[in-house]
Amino acid sequence: MDKSVIFHYLSASEKDLIKKKPMPSSIQPMLGQLTHDYFSDPDWIFEDKLDGERCLLFRQANKVSLKSRNDKSLNASYPDVVDIIKPLSMPNVILDGELVAFKNGITNFSKLQARFGLTDSQKARETKVAVYYYVFDIIYCDGYDLTHLPLLTRKKILKHVVEFKGRFRYVSHRKAKGELYHKKACEKGLEGVMAKRASSVYVYKRSPNWLKFKCRNEQELVIGGYTAPGGARMHFGALLLGYYDKNKLHYAGKVGTGFDEITLEMVSKELKKRFSKENPFINYDESTSGVYWIKPTLVCEIAFTEWTKANKLRHPSFLGLRRDKSAKDVTKE
Repeated sequence: MDKSVIFHYLSASEKDLIKKKPMPSSIQPMLGQLTHDYFSDPDWIFEDKLDGERCLLFRQANKVSLKSRNDKSLNASYPDVVDIIKPLSMPNVILDGELVAFKNGITNFSKLQARFGLTDSQKARETKVAVYYYVFDIIYCDGYDLTHLPLLTRKKILKHVVEFKGRFRYVSHRKAKGELYHKKACEKGLEGVMAKRASSVYVYKRSPNWLKFKCRNEQELVIGGYTAPGGARMHFGALLLGYYDKNKLHYAGKVGTGFDEITLEMVSKELKKRFSKENPFINYDESTSGVYWIKPTLVCEIAFTEWTKANKLRHPSFLGLRRDKSAKDVTKE
């Protein structure tokens, strides 16, 4: 019989759930659904929702590959994370987790922006933004596909077969008291909580077995244009935002806050690469004076208070660009 390290952590019935197979070079990660119906349930576990960039780790022998959820290499942007993981002890694995940076003890997506889009490892190091990789799941280990195992079994394997050290960390969980955990997370200023069915298998799609309990409203949106700057501001005034519904881009309002000078310059460079003469929205209903359209391929993260009855954002604030999601996949949550 195969003497793989993982067999030590499996029950007799669970050994029938794993399959030996070559390590895939890419996967589509499991995604959670947003809910406002918070609950407590002994059959579910609860983890901190981390405010960063989703990252899949492929470790094979001495080779470490970090990949975004849309299969882009992240090694050049996070060379220090690769450096941390390379010497650690672990079998060939595929891990699922989140790359994060901290501000005042809280994971902060905006701070991570300094690493986005960097293809020069030296420049990435020079940002001096300390990046951590928190791992919450294991998909493949030591020649076996683990996706059909229950989540708690996968986490047990993850905790025992992977060496965690320094800024490479394991995501712990709590059982049962989801509502209390969510309340405390919000009091601490965290983004929220992930609720996961303890027996859930890993699927390569969005699933109701993983739920997002958010403390604040955040939404990924597509940038379809921008307005000219006014006053002392440079580069642009506000971004015109939208989401897809039935393959059509719907206008959701504009955002003009949440930018510092570095972010304004960075976003402006991306806007200019995508200039277009065509309005990409099907329902843009504001003045076009001083408006510039772009090809709708840029995705950003926006914080806001609520959606209006007209499906527009109220009090939006820019958090940062996202590169781990295709624009066509952005829908209203």
